[in-house]
Amino acid sequence: MSKKELVISEIEHVPEPLLDEVLDFIHFLKTKIIKERLDTAIASESSLEKDWLKPEEDEAWQNL
Repeated sequence: MSKKELVISEIEHVPEPLLDEVLDFIHFLKTKIIKERLDTAIASESSLEKDWLKPEEDEAWQNL
């Protein structure tokens, strides 16, 4: 049984009043993943900036 199937199986046994909390937690995890990806992109930006600002980069992208 896959992890996804195990989670679904467990959710089927969660009492109805607690499903809101389960859904909130799933949304929290999705938001956390997005934030981590954004943090990585922002961290990469400063290291790539020196290459982006070169005149040859402007020239390479000029015709696009």
